[in-house]
Amino acid sequence: MIKSMTGFGRCELTEGKRKITVEMKSVNHRYLDVNIKLPKKLNFFESAVRGELKNYIQRGKVDLFVFYEDFSEGAGCVKYHKEIAAEYLKYFRQMAEEFGLEEDARVSTLARCPEVFTMEESEEDEEELWKLLQKALSRAACSFVEAREKEGENLKEDLLRKLDTILSHVDFVAGRSPQIVEEYRERLLTKVRELLEDRQVDEGRILTEVVIFADKICVDEELVRLRSHVEAVRTALREGGSVGRKLDFIVQEMNRESNTILSKTTDLEISNHAIELKTEIEKVREQIQNIE
Repeated sequence: MIKSMTGFGRCELTEGKRKITVEMKSVNHRYLDVNIKLPKKLNFFESAVRGELKNYIQRGKVDLFVFYEDFSEGAGCVKYHKEIAAEYLKYFRQMAEEFGLEEDARVSTLARCPEVFTMEESEEDEEELWKLLQKALSRAACSFVEAREKEGENLKEDLLRKLDTILSHVDFVAGRSPQIVEEYRERLLTKVRELLEDRQVDEGRILTEVVIFADKICVDEELVRLRSHVEAVRTALREGGSVGRKLDFIVQEMNRESNTILSKTTDLEISNHAIELKTEIEKVREQIQNIE
């Protein structure tokens, strides 16, 4: 199935006293570029999260946001730092000696000093926390992939319509090309007859000139390759998967063939269709930039 590189997924999961919310969104990118925002308490899971995402995404610039809440009463605890309190007390006594003051430090005085007491979060069971995070991440990623696939199907249908339009221009050029050669032959013959008046016209010489002209404007190879490229794009769209880069390469080749057709032609009608052909190919190229 074709996937767009634009998508959004979200999951809010609550188990017991814990709540995890995962949000992810993506836009076009040449490669896979993942930006992960985790709360401080979950930072050590970043590598595992990155590895998990690779199971769902191959290309795109992805922003992932994780929010964590712990409502349990034991989520935080007070910690006493004896060494810091000892440092404060040592300097209190030193100040009393140096300035001849009474040393009147009390417990309440030390308790108010910064960093003597700190509020710290209680240790979590990492395995249990990862299971919760992984479950939320998996659900958000599935929602994300579903959105990408839905958008991808829309892109596929649009691309197939554009490929039909491209083939219609190819068919016109293929049908018009022999007519140009015949029209050139008639013009050349008429001009030569006017110049020679009643004298004999050398049909062999005329034929040689027509063959040279036909060879110069011949675009048969370009038309065959264009049809082949169109079929290759259709096949890739039917097969699905991560085909964005492959399609981009094929469309570059299609653009090259259309440029050659435009440069070879001397006919106004073919020129107009070749320009339309290039325009449609460019539209296809722009749409393919959205495919994973």
